[in-house]
Amino acid sequence: MQKKIFSWLGGEFIELSGEAPLGTSVEEETVALFRSFEQELKTQGLALENTVRIRLWGRDREARNLGTAARSKILTGSAKAASSSYVSTNRFDSDTKVALDLLAKRPSRIDADRRPVEFQPPRNYLCYLRQDSFVFLSGYTSAAETFETQVPEVIKAVVGGLTVAGSMWDELVKMSLFLHRSQKLETLRELLGSGPALPANCQIEFGFVDGYAGDKSLLEVEATALMSGIETR
Repeated sequence: MQKKIFSWLGGEFIELSGEAPLGTSVEEETVALFRSFEQELKTQGLALENTVRIRLWGRDREARNLGTAARSKILTGSAKAASSSYVSTNRFDSDTKVALDLLAKRPSRIDADRRPVEFQPPRNYLCYLRQDSFVFLSGYTSAAETFETQVPEVIKAVVGGLTVAGSMWDELVKMSLFLHRSQKLETLRELLGSGPALPANCQIEFGFVDGYAGDKSLLEVEATALMSGIETR
């Protein structure tokens, strides 16, 4: 397991990343990995309920699907967090089938606001999570026929998601884009350049994967933003 503790925009975050111990089933591996993450969070005075973003990796599509189902049984109620899940064989150094990246945030105060918001009708992952002054969107994809159509559709969906959550594109502080290995990063950059300009202080990162929840998807975007009109130090 890898652990990183850092301050960002006035908040303290703990980032955990690791592969599950080899088990007899994907569900067993997922539960065991969450349990080890929970123990690590406890050393920092936190719990799984402080998770703001969870990213699940499956060695293949079946592992992604089973791992996602197990995740939805573990993070429930107020513990639900913004989430995404991917297929990526390159993510693994062992023979296990599931890996996780978990981001937790220390509440700014005891009565800090935490509001997980479902899609309507509900899905097995959140629409977004509001925590303190932050908005965390789950991953957005598109099922359009071409990559050139998917990219603007995904960005439009992110803009819409931020608006519903009480934020806006100009408040975007981080965007993580996971591109299918069959596509070119240069093409993605060009398509992004024809859309709304990123805020000057927005962090942007790119990753490559082998698959998503949908068979047609070629891009998934995770976004983090600030609540509109709220300043951070």
